[in-house]
Amino acid sequence: MARCFYCDKGVLFGNNVSHSHRRSNKMYSANIKKVKAKINGTPKTVYACTRCLRSGAVERA
Repeated sequence: MARCFYCDKGVLFGNNVSHSHRRSNKMYSANIKKVKAKINGTPKTVYACTRCLRSGAVERA
């Protein structure tokens, strides 16, 4: 799975809990997009989460 280049956010794991309280594994995926950003002044394709895109941490190319 992809990880955010800026904040290192990736997948999280937890439990699905049914009504009878049986547990099974669940994967929570972060909202990660492939974007073209400026890294050290050169355009490069990286993965960034939407929180970093919205907050302005990513300088788009």
